[in-house]
Amino acid sequence: MKATQIRMSDYPGAGSVRDIWRTTHDPIRPVEDGEALVRLDHISVDPGMRGWITNKRSYMPPVKPAGVMRAFGVGEVIESRAEGLAVGDQVTGFTGVQTHGVFKEENLRKIGLPGVPPHLFLSGLGMTGYTGYFGMTDIGQPKDGETVVVSAASGAVGSIAAQAAKLAGAHVIGIAGGPDKCSYLTDELGLDGAIDYKRDDVEAALHANCTNGIDLYFDNVGGDILSAVLNQMNYQGRIVVCGGISQYDDFAGATGPANFMTVVTHSLTMRGFTMRDYMHRVPEALGWLVPAWKDGRIKFREHILEGVENFPDAFDMIFEGKNHGKLLLKVS
Repeated sequence: MKATQIRMSDYPGAGSVRDIWRTTHDPIRPVEDGEALVRLDHISVDPGMRGWITNKRSYMPPVKPAGVMRAFGVGEVIESRAEGLAVGDQVTGFTGVQTHGVFKEENLRKIGLPGVPPHLFLSGLGMTGYTGYFGMTDIGQPKDGETVVVSAASGAVGSIAAQAAKLAGAHVIGIAGGPDKCSYLTDELGLDGAIDYKRDDVEAALHANCTNGIDLYFDNVGGDILSAVLNQMNYQGRIVVCGGISQYDDFAGATGPANFMTVVTHSLTMRGFTMRDYMHRVPEALGWLVPAWKDGRIKFREHILEGVENFPDAFDMIFEGKNHGKLLLKVS
């Protein structure tokens, strides 16, 4: 029995990322004690992948050349020699971009809730949902009546962060690219305003939408948008740094904004984080996300492509802003 894998041939360096992907069809190795064979059903495509293929110091080691591309996945156990896993169990973990894989039991987490499709554990009920929840509620701590701005607000993480702030009673403005995404923010998610960074003067639009200044900014993009927000932060405002996708093409050489001294002059608090800081608190996030989703207080949107072989297209799509919601690959 063979599986299909997407491998990284080498670090991209100055060349095109598109050139580093290789499709292989390797035999599935035998399952040993403490392991399970999983048939993958969905694979998550995330902006953080750009950092995983950069041979520089980061929050986790880079993918090794010739290795299967790192990714979160969900799937079904089809063979098990692990005490805690049975055939038919739905599981998630770092499965890689492949159709099947053999994994140690400790690297998998059983999932499954009545009425919840398993692939939601890669989107709103998965790492992106946890990231948006903890980044906004634990670090940002929005308060009733405050003005909150979220960049990449129609994305998987930003949409959860924005909705959490709105449920806390804040005046929430989302920044996204294109009229469809901006309409989604106001018409579907109920945000108080949306700024189209592709067409609007972001700084002028922030002035118009945040007449009382900005108390809290949830940053997913960095770059010029971070600079525009810094100019309008209130005294002792807070900035949660979740990502900087505008500079992921040069992950190791990313630069800060020219007006960074605003952090000093306005006594701002600026804190970055990754989910590594919160893995021990995942049940807490699920305890908030699941009932909020079932009650309709928060919404998830997914963009699904079919076929593991289409990973290169999906990877390009997420950095071109062409996905509408959490980007997933459905394994055919």
